[in-house]
Amino acid sequence: MEVLSRSGLRFDVVRPGIDEVPPVPMPPIRYVQWAAEAKARAVAKRVRNALVVGADTEVVLDGKVFGKPMDRLHARRMLRALSGRTHVVYTAIHVIDAASGDTTHGYSRTRVTLRRLSDRQIDAYVRTGEVQDKAGAYAIQARGRSLVSKIEGPFDNVVGMPMHLLRRLLREYGVSLPPKPEK
Repeated sequence: MEVLSRSGLRFDVVRPGIDEVPPVPMPPIRYVQWAAEAKARAVAKRVRNALVVGADTEVVLDGKVFGKPMDRLHARRMLRALSGRTHVVYTAIHVIDAASGDTTHGYSRTRVTLRRLSDRQIDAYVRTGEVQDKAGAYAIQARGRSLVSKIEGPFDNVVGMPMHLLRRLLREYGVSLPPKPEK
């Protein structure tokens, strides 16, 4: 939401209230797409005359979806597994015009390599509290950036909202976002 807030787009956050367990086992990229669509459809049923944007971001290592840590111990295990390795972050976006039922969707992919982390570094990071509610147990937009040695692909995808993709999808509905600010 941090990325969306800076976009100039007016929006409301509506929690979808869904169970994010798929009805059948599926490959990671399909899971991310399924979850984004399920979130968008759940919200679209409750609103009118709005574009509903559902998104899901997942960290994938060796074909396994990491999800969000259940607790600090789980976060430590995740970070140990990611330490010194390259993983993929997928974010899928599904847009529904609640009035017409029209949909569009897409996904973005970023490769992220974490530095080799000692148990002490992992414990210190877990104590920051940033691991809560974060896929893969790190927040790249905050202190978690120090854990990363390399990023290949869109940074904002890892944050959870690839704006290049959202811009493209919203343009299909005649919605233009302000251009990306220059750094």
